[in-house]
Amino acid sequence: MIPYSRQFIDEDDIDAVVGVLRSDWITQGPKIQEFEKKLASCCGSNYAVAVSSGTAGLHIACLAAGIKPGDEVITSPITFVASANCVLYCGGKPVFADVQEDTVNIDPEKIKKQVSERTKAVIPVHFAGHPCDLEEVSAIAREHDLILIEDACHALGAEYKGQKIGSCKHSDMTVFSFHPVKSITTGEGGAILTNRQDLYEKLLMLRSHGITKEPNKFLNKDKVFFSNPESLILNPNSWYYEMQELGFNYRLTDIQCVLGMAQLKKLNKFIERRREITEIYKNNFKGNEFFNLPKERDHVKSSWHLYPIKLKNDYKKERRRVFDKLREKGLGVHVHYIPVYRQPYYQRLGYNTTICPKAENFYQREISIPLYYSMSAGEIDYVVDTILKTFKEIQASE
Repeated sequence: MIPYSRQFIDEDDIDAVVGVLRSDWITQGPKIQEFEKKLASCCGSNYAVAVSSGTAGLHIACLAAGIKPGDEVITSPITFVASANCVLYCGGKPVFADVQEDTVNIDPEKIKKQVSERTKAVIPVHFAGHPCDLEEVSAIAREHDLILIEDACHALGAEYKGQKIGSCKHSDMTVFSFHPVKSITTGEGGAILTNRQDLYEKLLMLRSHGITKEPNKFLNKDKVFFSNPESLILNPNSWYYEMQELGFNYRLTDIQCVLGMAQLKKLNKFIERRREITEIYKNNFKGNEFFNLPKERDHVKSSWHLYPIKLKNDYKKERRRVFDKLREKGLGVHVHYIPVYRQPYYQRLGYNTTICPKAENFYQREISIPLYYSMSAGEIDYVVDTILKTFKEIQASE
């Protein structure tokens, strides 16, 4: 089976992990800050906070943004459920704005229509690695005093108008995922990037139980719980710490961070190879009568996390048949995504009347075909030939 995506691990990655396993620190050690600094530098932001998953990153980004019960947060329906769940974790209400036909990213005009007096933040998703209209979304956020959190779990290595996604030029925070199918992997893992020191410091506490060990941040400096308190509270090497927030154990290990650093060195070649494969697909599928190809706007550079084809009208009703036949022939195709509000949990919350027409149309037509760094020329040829032959077989049977 040729999967729709997979990780690439080489000997440099393995050696890096083995080196940490032989060291004194396998978690909560120096490799975490080292990875964070390299990631922030790679993307052009001031700060990075490594966490246990992209979902964890979205969760504490919402907490740091101050999302609370009664608040609304606008996001896209075409995404993994975590983009909306992170709002529910905080007691807030996700509000879905429809997508654009060409990029399948959230439509700024639809965001405007969903803003209310309860809106606190916007979480645009860079679907399939194609950056959304950040300038337009940022302008809406500034106009209404909203926090802007980029869900860039698909988009490490992507660029928007010459700026790396993760620079936070247009947003308050950017969240990445390092799941094995993403641009780089740490196994499971993620990160939040920001240029704001206040958010950075809050994120650090929230990822580790809400605890700080930094003397200059202690709140109980004037309390006497033991003899000679100054020597303990103000000594950075003391045992004293304070839990100041209700945080979580969302830490990433040194093992994962050193793998992340080894992978980060290969990020550019990972993205360039994905782009080469998409060009092969574009050239071979150009002008076909069965499906439309994904678009890349001129002012962006997609990371091409996914390659979503969209069935044309005559074949929309055949999506399940096409999907099953491609799976039978060894292609691990997938569908990205069921609109979030269609999930049973969201239906029980009252989203059963929510309809985003363009999101619905895309979902009914979409199939993600294989795309990943280590695809061989033979595998790419097989994907192209198998897809075209399968559609022709279905055409001939009608």
